[in-house]
Amino acid sequence: MQEWLKLSLLLSIFGFLKEIRPSEPFIYEFLVDDSWRNVTDDEVTQIVYPAGTFSYLVQLVVVFLITDLCRYKPLIILLGIAGCVVWSLLLWTKSLVGLIIVEIFYGTFCASEVAYYTYIYAKVDTEYFQLVTSHTRAAILAGSTISGVLAQLLVHFHWMDYRQLNYITFAAMIAATLWAFLLPCVDTSIYFHQEGSEKQPLLNKFQSAFALMSAHFSNSFRNTYVLKWSLWYALSTCGFIQVQTYMQPLWSVIVENHPDHKSDLYNGATQAILTVLGFLGALLAGILKADWQVKGDLTLTLCSLSQGFLILYTSRTHYIFASYACYIVYGSLYYFMITVTSTEVAKRIKDESYGLVFGVNTFAALLMQTILTAVVVMKGVGLALAPRDQYFVYGCVHVCIAVIFIVIGFVNWVVKSKDYRRTSVTVQDM
Repeated sequence: MQEWLKLSLLLSIFGFLKEIRPSEPFIYEFLVDDSWRNVTDDEVTQIVYPAGTFSYLVQLVVVFLITDLCRYKPLIILLGIAGCVVWSLLLWTKSLVGLIIVEIFYGTFCASEVAYYTYIYAKVDTEYFQLVTSHTRAAILAGSTISGVLAQLLVHFHWMDYRQLNYITFAAMIAATLWAFLLPCVDTSIYFHQEGSEKQPLLNKFQSAFALMSAHFSNSFRNTYVLKWSLWYALSTCGFIQVQTYMQPLWSVIVENHPDHKSDLYNGATQAILTVLGFLGALLAGILKADWQVKGDLTLTLCSLSQGFLILYTSRTHYIFASYACYIVYGSLYYFMITVTSTEVAKRIKDESYGLVFGVNTFAALLMQTILTAVVVMKGVGLALAPRDQYFVYGCVHVCIAVIFIVIGFVNWVVKSKDYRRTSVTVQDM
């Protein structure tokens, strides 16, 4: 077996294992259930969830800076260990303080995923980037789909309750952690451990690494086309994470109007369907032949506008299945366009800059999400809106994103028109 293929298999299995989390589709129901802990709905949405958002943001900065320095593998192992801590605490703690500690380690878990996604850029030859990326993405989607189906079946047929689902997730985290030790160590990396840098003094190595980072950052974001697509990446990812995080509390509010539906929640099935459609959307985006330089502004505008209207509708509907459908369509649009966005950005930056550029975009998304959480969700700091009102705001945010790209599209049209007229005058003068 070729070395790159062996590495791809190891990475894919790890990605699959870390996504086996059947407890997540019903995590909100588990957290607020009086059978296991005495925590209110408002405490979960206004204290616990925001703690995870802030933790993720802060730790992402640290992890982003030390991933290359630590040569990736230790951070991937840390990802697995953090997952084990999170789901062990979920199983065996009952207090609000315990849940806040859970969210701190969940921030570690999410932030450490940077090491997993950028490992291939340091370990795999450039010619295999696309193949290995597709393999790992397929493995992650497979794990997420299986988790959704498994969760739905186990809950629907009453084979497990919400708490017992966490045992499966905990076991998968242990397996993923043990599997991470099988990943090959990284001898050289993009910034801090380049070939031939072993003999350099530590200070020179750091100066060289930060100089290269600065050059990659400047060369990438100086390109206005990259900057435009990166802006949509950050804004849309901010909205998607926020909608995904607080969707279950909204569903809980919706089913309160139909108590007989309480035993027929289809959160797991919804996640599974979204994952499959997201995969198909990403696949379509990869094979669709379109001139995104010409159609990009209009497509980004229409996508954001559609997402905004879907979220606005789900913020007011009293039918849980209508909300499920809106969420699936909303997420599918996101997965389709984020694939297009990633591809358009990747085409115009150096291969070595992938990890840096997408890391910066993700950080920008999380920073905006943290601000949005503070303003909309948190009590004492922000407005502490109820779930329906929160989603009205999120819908308006997506409409605002659409407006931003209407303006960008208009500016681009004006610039191109001026360039065309200038070219026409020059030709006539000749």
